Amino acid sequence: MNASAPRPPHAQGHPHADADDRLRADLTELLPPAPVPGLTPERNVALRHAVLRTALASDGAAARPTRTARSRPGFRIGWIAAPVTACAIVAGVAVLAPRDVPAGSPDRISAGRPASPEAVRILSHAALAAASAPAPDARPEQYVYVRSLVAHAGRGADGGQAVLPTAHRREVWLSADGSRPGLLREPGAADTELGARLPVYELDHRGATPRKTTTGAAPASVTNPNHAYVAALPTDPDALLRLVREQTRGTEGDADQRAFTAIGTLLAETWAPPKVTAALYEAAGRIPGVTVLPSATDAAGREGVAVARTSHGEQTQWIFDRTTSAFLGERTVLTETTAAGRKGTVLGVSAVLAKAVAAAPGELPKG
Repeated sequence: MNASAPRPPHAQGHPHADADDRLRADLTELLPPAPVPGLTPERNVALRHAVLRTALASDGAAARPTRTARSRPGFRIGWIAAPVTACAIVAGVAVLAPRDVPAGSPDRISAGRPASPEAVRILSHAALAAASAPAPDARPEQYVYVRSLVAHAGRGADGGQAVLPTAHRREVWLSADGSRPGLLREPGAADTELGARLPVYELDHRGATPRKTTTGAAPASVTNPNHAYVAALPTDPDALLRLVREQTRGTEGDADQRAFTAIGTLLAETWAPPKVTAALYEAAGRIPGVTVLPSATDAAGREGVAVARTSHGEQTQWIFDRTTSAFLGERTVLTETTAAGRKGTVLGVSAVLAKAVAAAPGELPKG
């Protein structure tokens, strides 16, 4: 966020507003006017997710006004995230960033309820299909390319129901060996490097001239994947699920839903080896509360059968081809009427269109 940017509407009237204003004024004098990235991709997604959870909270609570036009990477926690800008001081490290928003209501799915037999069967079929699929043949210097269609609902600053825009194209390039930055490309926005070293400004003392330096990219993880990391994930479903749970651990909310969402992101936005993909499906079948929907449609209009999980009034759906068991895409749907919309309102939708190998970020795969 730019040091001179106005305070968000939801921050006005906060008890610490005066202190924030004084800190912003100090930063305005110290830092150059251009925004300087400081948040990690994981932190960016977590903050966006927390804001949306509060905006969509039901139980009779009034929605918090939030401006949410179509954003990158979108509202749900799962999409691979691009860095956002923030003003940082490294010498304590003080970072001006949106305040955390309290988590939503308690989990509404019993942790003891296993996945339904129908869901386990569909996920097992998907695992068998994945195990026999072609493996990504990417040399270390190449990039794994994933193209999809995505759309995420937004709400205006005055509240109102969420509106789902037309799905747009989304392209991701991930370094095959993880040694170079990847790339995120969406229409209407500048290309964004993924996993790049981020510039920050260091201050030796108050009033000192800022010195520009860089901070290393966040290490690869389940929520910040590169291709090399994904290719090395465990192929044992139980070990893989333990790793996913560990890396998506949070203080509040639904741990099962976080794991389900993270696995969905890996399926949608990376190209794992066949045995890893199969293990991801088998791991998902071990998550409590996973059920089946007889029909769902992805962002490309392809109809299929879906496995789904519901938490906090939202249902995340993974859509599969009925014949091949191939993963088609995802949907997120309100299961309760809230200030954001009526029950059944679609908050997000995606469709995986292509996975291939490219020579460089920004270049399309041959053929």
